[in-house]
Amino acid sequence: QVQVVESGGGLVQAGGSLRLSCVASGNIFRVAVFAWYRQAPGKQRELVADITTGDMARYSESVKGRFTISRDNAKYTSYLQMNNLKPEDTGTYYCAADLSPGPVSDEYWGQGTQVTVSS
Repeated sequence: QVQVVESGGGLVQAGGSLRLSCVASGNIFRVAVFAWYRQAPGKQRELVADITTGDMARYSESVKGRFTISRDNAKYTSYLQMNNLKPEDTGTYYCAADLSPGPVSDEYWGQGTQVTVSS
C-alpha cells in the first residue's frame, strides 16, 4: 500500500506565500515523478508543476516565476513553494506520486489541501 499526504494549505492574503508538502509512504522504492495539481471551484483539475528524480521541473505558465517545486528523495517528499499568491491561485491542491519510471504510470494521489487567497 502507498499513501500520499499533502499539508501546508491555508488562508493567505494576495501577495503572500505558502509552502505545501507532500509525503509518500508505504511500499515504495522510488518516486519517479512528483506532480502538483490544483482544482478551483467549477473548473477542471490542472497540472501546476512536476519534478523528476533528476530534479527536472516543469511549471504551468500561470505559476512560472512564482512557484518552485522541489523534492527530497530520501524522505519521499515534495514541496511546492508558492510566492506572490493571487486570488486565482485559490483551489484544492493535490499531490500525485508516480512510482513508475516507464511509460505506464503507477500513480497515487493524496486527498488534497485547500489554498485560499484573499484579495
